[in-house]
Amino acid sequence: MFTQDYLLQSLFVKGEVSNCKYHASGHIYFTLKDPEGVVNCVMFAGNRTGLSFRLAQGQQVIVGGSVDVYARDGKYQLYAKQIILDGSGLLYEKFEQLKRELEESGMFSPEYKQPIPRYIRTLGVVTADTGAAVRDIIQIAGRRNPYVQIILYPAIVQGEAAASSVVQGIRMLEQAGVDVMIVGRGGGSIEDLWAFNQREVAQAVFDCSVPVISAVGHETDTTIIDFVADLRAPTPSAAAELAVADIREILEILQTDRSELQRLMQRKLRDSRTAAKQAELRLRADSPAGRIRERKMRLIGMEEHLQHRMKRLLEVRRHELELYIQRMKGLSPLEKLSSGYSYVSDQDGRSIRSVQQVEVGRIVTVRVTDGSFEAKVCSVKV
Repeated sequence: MFTQDYLLQSLFVKGEVSNCKYHASGHIYFTLKDPEGVVNCVMFAGNRTGLSFRLAQGQQVIVGGSVDVYARDGKYQLYAKQIILDGSGLLYEKFEQLKRELEESGMFSPEYKQPIPRYIRTLGVVTADTGAAVRDIIQIAGRRNPYVQIILYPAIVQGEAAASSVVQGIRMLEQAGVDVMIVGRGGGSIEDLWAFNQREVAQAVFDCSVPVISAVGHETDTTIIDFVADLRAPTPSAAAELAVADIREILEILQTDRSELQRLMQRKLRDSRTAAKQAELRLRADSPAGRIRERKMRLIGMEEHLQHRMKRLLEVRRHELELYIQRMKGLSPLEKLSSGYSYVSDQDGRSIRSVQQVEVGRIVTVRVTDGSFEAKVCSVKV
C-alpha cells in the first residue's frame, strides 16, 4: 500500500528535529515532531546532496521524501531526499547563500573599502524617522559635535517596501553630497532585519561613492550590508561615534597644535635674531671702514714682519762680515808684522822671498809694524 500510494512517495513534512545522529556510514537518523505527533526519519548518504546545512537538534525544517515500512521493526518512517530550513532557518539559508555569492564576486574585498573621513560637516542617515536608532544617532552626534549637520532620509526599514526605500535613501543622500552616511535601524528578529540582507541594498551600498557605515540591530546581529559597507558599527549609537569626531578632542588637538606652533615660532624668532646678529657682524666686517681697518692691520702686520726680516737679515750679514774680517785679518800683512815678522823688498819694491834675490852690499828695505828702514846686505847664508 505504501509503495503504491503516489502521495506517500512524494510529500513534505514540517516539524522540529530531535534525536539527530550522523552515522559513520554517512546516513543521518533523526526524528521529526510537532505538538501532535512524531515520525522517524532517515536520510541516506546518497541523498546528502539535498542538505545544504548541518542538521542539528531543535531546528525547524521541511523534509521532502517518501514514506515506507521498515520491515525489521514493522514501523513506517520517512525517507528524506531533501531538507530545507523553515521560517528563520530558511531565511538564514538564503542569507548564507547570498553572502557566498557576494563574497565570490568581490564585494567584500578590503580593496573597495573607502576610508571614513575624520572630520565631517554633513552626516547622512538612512533609517526610520521614529524609533530609538535615529534618536540615539541625533543625540550622540549632537553631543560630540553640535556643528555637524544631520540629513535624515526617513526610510521604511521593515516589510516588503523596505529594501527599495533604503536604496532610494542611499542614492538621494549621495546626490545631496553628504560626507559620510549611516545606514541602519534598531534591533529585531532576522525577519525584521531582512531588508538589509537584500541584494539590491547591498549593491546600492557597494556602488555608493560616499563612505557608508552600517549600523543594523544590536552587536550580535549581522546583515549582508555589514560586509559590503566601508565600516560596520555594532549599534547605531556606535555608528554616530565613529562618524562624528568629538569636538573636545578637536579642541585639545588645536590647543596642542597652538602650543607647538608658538614654540616653533619662538625658536624661529631666536634663530632669526641670531642670524641677523651674525649678518650685522659680517656687514660691519665687510663695510668700507671695516675693510680699510682690516687693510691697515694687515699693512701693520706686514711692516712688522718686514722689519723683523730686515733686522734678522742685517744680523746675519753682520755675522758674515765679522767672519770675513777675521779671515782677512788672518791674511793681512799688517797682522803678520804685528806678530814680530817684517816685510823685505829690494830697491825696486819687489818682495824678497829667497837669498838668491840679494847680493852682498845691496841695499834692501825692511818694513816693520811702526815703519821701515834700509839695510845693507853684509853676507848671504844658505
